[in-house]
Amino acid sequence: MLRVTDSVPAEGTAPLAGPADAAGWLTLPDVAERLDLPISKVHQMIRDRELIAVRRDGVRRIPADLVANRTVLKHLPGVLNLLADAGYDDEAALRWLYEPDDTLTGGSPAVALAGDQAREVKRRAQALGF
Repeated sequence: MLRVTDSVPAEGTAPLAGPADAAGWLTLPDVAERLDLPISKVHQMIRDRELIAVRRDGVRRIPADLVANRTVLKHLPGVLNLLADAGYDDEAALRWLYEPDDTLTGGSPAVALAGDQAREVKRRAQALGF
């Protein structure tokens, strides 16, 4: 089972999962502003697995496409909980969300969560626990 404990890859390994460019990441204050919430609520959402945050360049960041239209993607908390139940830490969950998958609209579970295949993504995440 894929479990990642280090947020910095060894030299010569694959890049970290998530948005490809720096513009694809939001800091926690950016997320709080986008959702019109206090920063403490964003921290609580991360603790409650409603959002996922990982360290990039020493700063906790959230992929911007997981916070769409001033809300968190509807099925994201369920998928994050299913991945955690399957033993995935935050880095491994993020890697799974952004793993290329040609069978899903948009090419990855993260993109498919925003569309018609969100339930399929949840079903696949649930199957990881078995």
